[in-house]
Amino acid sequence: MYGAQPTQSVSRLAALDCGIPIDSQYFDDARVVDLPGLGLSALLARVELPPQYCGVLEYFSQYTDLFSRDPTEVQTPGLLWQILANGRPLSPYHQLATILNPWGFGSFQFSIRVPEGAVLEMVVRRTASEVASPGKVINMVGGRLLGRYWYDQAYGATQ
Repeated sequence: MYGAQPTQSVSRLAALDCGIPIDSQYFDDARVVDLPGLGLSALLARVELPPQYCGVLEYFSQYTDLFSRDPTEVQTPGLLWQILANGRPLSPYHQLATILNPWGFGSFQFSIRVPEGAVLEMVVRRTASEVASPGKVINMVGGRLLGRYWYDQAYGATQ
């Protein structure tokens, strides 16, 4: 037999997914804001994990009012979309210039571990005057972060 064999007994909080307890909680934050001025950034979503809690980021989505009118408008030249963990870019989602995961559409689930007590943020920075296809206008931008978090037993007694 080639399957993995468990080496420890399963606790009452057995993991559904490697290391994620079944009693984990969801986080979900989103904002839609006016397009920031040239050289400025806008906060689109923010999640602050409690101290002694860790988690995973599982989904994000992006929004522009232009894309909501015309779903072919995925290019956002002049906008830099970033996801940050504790103020540092979260790879591989740190230099996006397109709408990769549109708001309101299903996206591919991923699982990026988030450190204990982390602050996750999604921001967009305006790096150029033109932020859309020629003749098109973006007035509003938005973002959403969704994932799970749980108490990290490394900080407390085991049960």
